Amino acid sequence: MDETNLPPATDIAPPSPLPPPAEPKRNAIFYGPNGLRAGWRALIFVAIVVAIVFLINVIGHYLTRKYGHSPANTSQITTLAPGLVAISELPSLAVILVATLIMGRIERRKLAHYGLPLRTPFPKYFWEGLLWGFLSISGVLFVIFLFHGFRITGVDTHGSGLALSTLGWTLAFLAVGFSEEFTFRGYLQFTLTTGIGFWPAALLMSALFAYAHTGNSGESIVGLIQVAAFGIFACIALRRTGNLWWPIGFHAAWDWGQTFFYGVPDSGLNASHNFLHSEFHGPKWLTGGSTGPEASIFTLISLVIVSLLILWKYPTVRYPDPEALGQPGRFR
Repeated sequence: MDETNLPPATDIAPPSPLPPPAEPKRNAIFYGPNGLRAGWRALIFVAIVVAIVFLINVIGHYLTRKYGHSPANTSQITTLAPGLVAISELPSLAVILVATLIMGRIERRKLAHYGLPLRTPFPKYFWEGLLWGFLSISGVLFVIFLFHGFRITGVDTHGSGLALSTLGWTLAFLAVGFSEEFTFRGYLQFTLTTGIGFWPAALLMSALFAYAHTGNSGESIVGLIQVAAFGIFACIALRRTGNLWWPIGFHAAWDWGQTFFYGVPDSGLNASHNFLHSEFHGPKWLTGGSTGPEASIFTLISLVIVSLLILWKYPTVRYPDPEALGQPGRFR
């Protein structure tokens, strides 16, 4: 073919690509740079807790009407017993655990991200906290003894009853340690940390922790202040060890020591089936009065001392887990 008869070549530009579709603008009230804001996530968690409690109450009301047995009212407890403590704490722990698992599923996070790694049950941090908890309450009572404000007057429980009481109180205060620490320094502490920072969250949750103790008979203003101080102390341990095992151990051993072993009031509540029988004499600043040693000035001093020891022994900040902060999941 004669190439001189071909039409002249023309340059045809390729079609320009279409611009990507614009992402829908999110409402700044609900969403931040990392997804749904922490406050809303916390409210969803609280709503789940309320819904579970409501369902339990409905079921309990139905069973009461059907079988005529009313569940124990643990809100009016004035004398502690292992069974009553377990009845009070285990359902609360179950509700918080279920709500946390639901939120973890939504956010694609693990229990470990909320402060409770279960890879190794009762790891070394738990045993360290357990030791320091018992030593701390023992030290507080020993100092009060030196000021002539405390003395042991006898043994309340003997023989096989002592073995059963020891086991019962051990299990009961393990339930207390898990329930109270995971409730006030678990999901909500982590979530609020992502929104307002660790220490503002710690202050808020410690205030709520103290408020939760206001219903205890015999509790005092000084005792409540020191309950809040214990919350800050537990947050220091959480931040430096990276999880709740150390505070859980300390909390359980402290309560076990004062309630069962030494037989002194715990946040204004006396106990039955305890090991030793003890008496207090002296001013409230020394003994804590009806509240017990948790309202003594020496409890606050002991918390400060142990906090300094934690900061010295664990110099690295380990909470929150960076892996958890990088997984906002479906709320992103």
